[in-house]
Amino acid sequence: MKPSLSAMRLSALLAAVAIALALPACKPETPPAATTTDQPAAAGQADQVAEARAIAKDAYTWGFPVVENYKSMYAQAINAGGPDFHAPFNQIGSAASVATPKDTAIITPNSDTPYSFLWMDLRAEPVVITIPALGEKRYFSVQLIDMYTYNFAYINKALTQGKAGKYLVAGPDWKGETPKGIDKVFQAETQFAYGLIRTQLFAPDDLANVKKLQAQYKAQPLSAFLGTPAPAPAAKIDFPAYDAAKANDLGFFSYLNFLLQFMPPNPADADLRKRFETIGIAPGKPFDEAALSPETRQALLDGIADADKDLQELTATKINTEQLFSADFFGTRDFLKGNSLYRFAGAKLGIYGNSGSEADYLSYFVDAKGAPLDASQHDYSLHFGKDSLPPTNAFWSITMYDGKSKLLVDNPINRYLINSPMLSKLKRDADGGLTLYLQHASPGKDKESNWLPAPNGPFYAILRNYSPAPSVVDHSWKKPPLETTR
Repeated sequence: MKPSLSAMRLSALLAAVAIALALPACKPETPPAATTTDQPAAAGQADQVAEARAIAKDAYTWGFPVVENYKSMYAQAINAGGPDFHAPFNQIGSAASVATPKDTAIITPNSDTPYSFLWMDLRAEPVVITIPALGEKRYFSVQLIDMYTYNFAYINKALTQGKAGKYLVAGPDWKGETPKGIDKVFQAETQFAYGLIRTQLFAPDDLANVKKLQAQYKAQPLSAFLGTPAPAPAAKIDFPAYDAAKANDLGFFSYLNFLLQFMPPNPADADLRKRFETIGIAPGKPFDEAALSPETRQALLDGIADADKDLQELTATKINTEQLFSADFFGTRDFLKGNSLYRFAGAKLGIYGNSGSEADYLSYFVDAKGAPLDASQHDYSLHFGKDSLPPTNAFWSITMYDGKSKLLVDNPINRYLINSPMLSKLKRDADGGLTLYLQHASPGKDKESNWLPAPNGPFYAILRNYSPAPSVVDHSWKKPPLETTR
């Protein structure tokens, strides 16, 4: 998984639509009537092309998270022979491992919480998720994500208080009372949904315990949970194979049309989706690229480029300047208030990010003076005052990444992160504060307990806070700067 930052591709230059007027070159007099009637037609065509471009831009911005979500769904739950397959629909697959520099499939990997994966087909009946007793100390969460990539609900420690529980996830068409034995019902507005399960790993030697807990997570159809006859199965679906080249071209709209049939229109999107139909975007409808005129085809491609350009501008002016944070891009439909650009940014920068109330991600790419981090040139320290550690209701961690590969950093002590469960093993400052050393060479035996090894070159670090305190969520708590010490 990659709650991570990814590089923005520059948008292509926009092409202009040229309109040739049928005027005789050697006759300056008033053109004949037939020619004048051609001018409004040409102008009308230009207007249509411009409108198609604008609609394509909005459709790509709105629909990109939907198609990107399908990319994961296809890989993890449909393509059984693929390298990223975890389990078929309505079954849980887990990946219990401690990430190391040898793991290269995912950039900016999270070494805090091994994952379990549950893709749900909710068309025939709801799915019941059983959570074991995890106790009061261990963080966990089941992030419930719909096809739009809205985080529509969480099953987490705040809900369960560490106790076992049974939770029902229903699709948009399900109606009924809460079944006996169910602690709470969550309803998705789409017919497929994702349950992304995180289980805290205290330390590498805790992995066996995490595996035992993951084995106790359970998913089953409601009829199986109740011991009643199963309803008629949902219609079989011929899922199209996900192809990156197709999804990054006009084939994107084919994927979007396929997926829209499982996404009943929300009133908030009704006008937008009706507008999309004017360029052939409709639930279950084939998107016929071959039928497009050259002008319309280019207009749709330009619209996609325009959407990427908007994201590039948002990144430069709002994200890189820390006016916006990862938490601004993930949450419920109500939280995002219909902001398609923010949802687009979240899917591009690191799909399936947590809502801000569930986890906070702060990055270190530059030092206190704004210079890029480079451990071949400098040593760095990060100081937390006695009462200024990251406020949390669960735990926090800071993880080191190689600036070139965006992977964990190979080092002689095999330490890739420092987290709050390690506090008892860290050396405190004389005033009770905590200083961490982010550098390539050891800071010395007396400081090595607080050393987070860096590569001999560019690096960055991510400060993650799970179940953060309100002062983190509202940004009144500020991360300390990374100071150069050499």
